[in-house]
Amino acid sequence: MKTNWTLQEKATGELTVLIEGDTWKQAQEKAFDKLAKSVEIDGFRKGSAPKALVEKQIKSESILMEAMEAIAQEALMAGVEEHAIELIARPTLDLNSLDENKVEYKFTIVTRPEVTLGTYTNLGIEVEKVKVGKKEIDEKLASLQEQFAELIVKDEAVSSGDTAVIDFEGFLAGVAFEGGKGENYPLEIGSNSFIPGFEDQLIGAKTGDEMDVNVTFPKEYQAEDLAGKDVVFKVKVNEVKQRVLPELNDDFAKDVNREGADTFEALKKLIKEELLEEKEKVAKEEAESKMLTTVTDNATVDIPDIMIQDETENLLEDFKQRLQQQGFPYEQFLQMTGQDEAALREQMAKDAENKVKLRLVLDAIAKKENLEVNAEDIEAEYQTIADMYQMEVEKVKEMLPESSMMYDLKIRKAFDFIKNSV
Repeated sequence: MKTNWTLQEKATGELTVLIEGDTWKQAQEKAFDKLAKSVEIDGFRKGSAPKALVEKQIKSESILMEAMEAIAQEALMAGVEEHAIELIARPTLDLNSLDENKVEYKFTIVTRPEVTLGTYTNLGIEVEKVKVGKKEIDEKLASLQEQFAELIVKDEAVSSGDTAVIDFEGFLAGVAFEGGKGENYPLEIGSNSFIPGFEDQLIGAKTGDEMDVNVTFPKEYQAEDLAGKDVVFKVKVNEVKQRVLPELNDDFAKDVNREGADTFEALKKLIKEELLEEKEKVAKEEAESKMLTTVTDNATVDIPDIMIQDETENLLEDFKQRLQQQGFPYEQFLQMTGQDEAALREQMAKDAENKVKLRLVLDAIAKKENLEVNAEDIEAEYQTIADMYQMEVEKVKEMLPESSMMYDLKIRKAFDFIKNSV
């Protein structure tokens, strides 16, 4: 068996494997024996006819094809082992030659690309120092005020920001339409939760008022029979409520009910600490992102198209699952955004390429720095996952193969190595 490996661009190459002599002869004999078992000749049980008669029933081309297919995998693995090729996709197979004396396979193989690392240590990237100002604390307190605001009935006319409790029914050309009716509906004026123009027409109305509200449905409205149509809503104002914010004092702090913050000053201190912690987390993540971007930009790798395509598919499937979890059909998303799946894939392809390159670079760093994953690392990770999801460790092991766990841990070790060397 003779093999030859030629690496071309984008980590794609050609592996040729020539098989001749006794190995190829034996392969043809086995192929003949296999085919002979299915040959039927009158007067003989299937598979028991004399060889001379069977040979007349089996075409030589059939024997050659059967023999070629039977040892193709053996030929591939011999070449892969001899040239230490790391497969990342199923190879394609062609034949350079096929006759009774020899067979020469030509496998087109996509292999793991070679990474040329640039600088990945001592990058000088530091986490930005952050602080929390009075304005940020005041904004957070204002947000809490809104959460704990009360709606108080008032006798005055509706104004922006008030909540009008209304009965309404919509009519198209004098006929009530489906889905256009409601009773005692609390509508916050200015929330823009109703059709454009509806809420503005309620401003100035008082409790007990009945009125016609004239609006036009948007052209892109989901109900086609109403899209772009002029309609009239018969509205009665049952009640007007004003949003009253609580005073910022110790009683407010008690209502917020945060541990360790039973006074207003303690609440402000807690808010400051939480905002600072949040900003520090963001600053750390931004520094790490900049660090990884720098490391990957400094490296050179010719990524095979198939790796980018596979990662793009993974990103697309993850996106579909997230939409489904939110109760938002994927087809509806495409319709609302005016996209098709091909356009969405194209958008995701660049992100996919960046993700693939990052993994390849981190893997290369792990190899160069001899970052090994040991049995203790794997067991600890299994235990961490089990604790996180409140599962038995053995169940986690069934779901996550050790090989996958080892790769993820190795990538993480490379990340930690870069981070600790910055």
